[in-house]
Amino acid sequence: MYEKKRFLVKTVFEKAKNEIPRGKKSSIASYLSSLFEEQYGFEREERAYVRYYKNLVEENRDYNIDDLALDYLSKYIGYDNFEDFCERVENDDLKTFTLSFKDLSEKIHQIIITVTPTVLLPDFIKKNGLGILEMTFVLLLVTGGVVFSNNKSSNPIRFLSEKGFSIDKPFMYWDGDRYMATDSSSLGPQIDVIPMDKFRFKYFKKITRPDTLNATNSMGKVWYDKTNNNVEFFTSYGKHPINDKALKDVSERILNHYAGYQQSDSIEVE
Repeated sequence: MYEKKRFLVKTVFEKAKNEIPRGKKSSIASYLSSLFEEQYGFEREERAYVRYYKNLVEENRDYNIDDLALDYLSKYIGYDNFEDFCERVENDDLKTFTLSFKDLSEKIHQIIITVTPTVLLPDFIKKNGLGILEMTFVLLLVTGGVVFSNNKSSNPIRFLSEKGFSIDKPFMYWDGDRYMATDSSSLGPQIDVIPMDKFRFKYFKKITRPDTLNATNSMGKVWYDKTNNNVEFFTSYGKHPINDKALKDVSERILNHYAGYQQSDSIEVE
């Protein structure tokens, strides 16, 4: 739930930032306090909005916000209330987030998701007029293609799950650079399977080409973890899928030091 509150507060501040000439945190908080009182009759001091943003967005930790405030924050960005906001997040109607994610994904070209269309065999046979012999030949070709393509993959679990890119599956697991969907709650002791989180499954990925990052395409859109002097960048906020540490917003210092076009003697991040 805190991730949805964090996303809500971040989106509200980004919207307000575009409506006032000065985009500082305190200025935005003052603007929201006055606007909500005038527009909704909802009184909340400026410092409250500052605390929301500081705790949830800057420090990436949960913070209690009363239901009434959550409803008005949601209403400000076009939802009926906070419940409506959460439901539409779950139903992939994240219009505000999609804009920022799309802007990032256009620049980070290594994040590619290939979706293989599902073909129902009876319909395929009817539409193409195939007989039993022809269909057998097609099946042999498909089977052969699976066998040969499987030889290129050193991870059989990952290969099997490539065709399982579905949020309808009940579980998921981290596969090194993204979450993979699975029907099984256990894939062995080496795989940590967790309940499906639609938001993280769709939007949380590791950026495997940090050399493509810069202040223009990353500020406010990329998060990082630094452990044992190893830095990893991700496309969404939350916690690291392996060490469970809270991710931090990137800063220009981090980007300049660990991302962008690195010199040969600099630290290699992967």
